[in-house]
Amino acid sequence: MFDIIPFHIQELIIKRLPIVSLLQFRSVSKTRKSLIDTSNFIAAHSVTESQHLLIRYEDKESDTVGKYLSFPDDDTFPHQRNSIAVPMPNKFNLDPETNLCFGVSPVTTDPKIVEITQFHKTSYHCDANVYTVSSGNWRNLSNNLPGKPFRIFWPQVVVDRFIYWCAFDPMNVDSELRNHNFIMSFDITNESFGVVELPDSLRRHSPKQLCISKVRESLVLLEYDSYHKRACSVWMIENAVEKSFTKRFTVEAPHYWSMSITTLGFRKNGKPIVKVENAHMCYEQGALMVYEPNIECFKYHGMYGKPGTFFVHSYIETLVLIGQSDRNIKVEDDV
Repeated sequence: MFDIIPFHIQELIIKRLPIVSLLQFRSVSKTRKSLIDTSNFIAAHSVTESQHLLIRYEDKESDTVGKYLSFPDDDTFPHQRNSIAVPMPNKFNLDPETNLCFGVSPVTTDPKIVEITQFHKTSYHCDANVYTVSSGNWRNLSNNLPGKPFRIFWPQVVVDRFIYWCAFDPMNVDSELRNHNFIMSFDITNESFGVVELPDSLRRHSPKQLCISKVRESLVLLEYDSYHKRACSVWMIENAVEKSFTKRFTVEAPHYWSMSITTLGFRKNGKPIVKVENAHMCYEQGALMVYEPNIECFKYHGMYGKPGTFFVHSYIETLVLIGQSDRNIKVEDDV
């Protein structure tokens, strides 16, 4: 019966289907397989996919491997797991420090890995390389890096075609100058780096008190009150060109006991997912909660674990590796 529907109408319907249904359609019809495998279809379907949250933590009472679950609690894990082994051009070291970032170009749907190596003992020199799945090779992008010295730090976020990091100018820090924080960006499509300047109140903060995140497809900057993290202000970054900063709300740690908070991510509705930890050694534990900004309260979800083991990351199911068989890729000699 589906075959009597005009093909362009079928295409509109198919674009709204979940990944599992698309894989079924792809396996029973050559015509639909040809449609689903096109880069335009993959890009359009990725836009309509809903966000899922992956959570990891370790149970305080158990020594077993960390627990993984999706949030909210439903069957949202990927159903087809294609993978490729990527050769690394550099070994992971503390000095130099290696940072890896991943993103997919919304224009070409080509997955890319960006590697930034930071050398701490050579005038803060940095190297950059990019790996594209389509080419299977690493290329050096060091000439595209910003002209001023910088240090980026984890985590990074991907919004649209850009990867963003919190960064600071280490030369200014060493010189005790206060204007040193900024946001560094990488355009996944044209492979260029950029700098987003911060307002004075954020530029003069300690770099350790800033963190980057996102709400849906909007960039967010988190400002902690101190190293002890008793409060976290959420700044929304708007306007793609001028990047205006607006403080939306502040999350304060619960007043009972002695606690610190860390914002780990955001729900689709904009509510922050926070890790709350007790600072007393004899009661040391962490809990995962959702903060309700409108009524200024925390909602518990029954997840307790060891301090420092909670991790939350958003993801969507995608077709970008469709047709890519599991494979290893040899490293090029000139990398």
